[in-house]
Amino acid sequence: MMKRTIYFYLIACLVSTIGFGQEAQSLFNGKDLTGWVNHGTEKWYVENGELICESGPDAAYGYLSTETFYDDFELNLEFKQDADGNSGVFFRSTFEGTKVTGWQVEVAPPAKHTGGIYESYGRGWLIKPDMAKDRMLKMGEWNSMRIVAKGSKITTYLNGVEMVQINDEKIGQGKGAIALQIHDGGGIKVKWRNINIKPLLANPNQG
Repeated sequence: MMKRTIYFYLIACLVSTIGFGQEAQSLFNGKDLTGWVNHGTEKWYVENGELICESGPDAAYGYLSTETFYDDFELNLEFKQDADGNSGVFFRSTFEGTKVTGWQVEVAPPAKHTGGIYESYGRGWLIKPDMAKDRMLKMGEWNSMRIVAKGSKITTYLNGVEMVQINDEKIGQGKGAIALQIHDGGGIKVKWRNINIKPLLANPNQG
């Protein structure tokens, strides 16, 4: 009986480890841009514990990426669009200046597909949310976004509602950083806070 009890205990520990992965980590310390890399000439600054991106005089693309690369993860954050709001959250992405190779979870004004997935300098839109879900976006208010990346499977959530899910081989092969974007065109201002990531253990049997 004792051996059987120990056996089931060890199995439970293994399942727990695989299921939960590592602990969540904060990507933003609320004070400065430690741990991040600025790409471009647009504005990134911290005010009242919030990370703010704002169009600069060049009105060009701008990115703020993590120094660390993340493969499989669960990312949670909050954003508030104070102006135009055309932005995004990139994952498994790399940069040459302001040219990005990777994938974006869209953050945009109403009816512009927030929560959809776009491949920059590649195939373009891969999947857009059902337009009926656009009502989940609260323009001018704080919104929560969750992105779960497991191999080639990506799932996005906006304010607790699943927006899209895609299984894409090319995404599964991607390596790179998490990044926030300022779209070109000028007039954009977006605030970010509570940016937390939980690395997940890779599962070779999961696509």
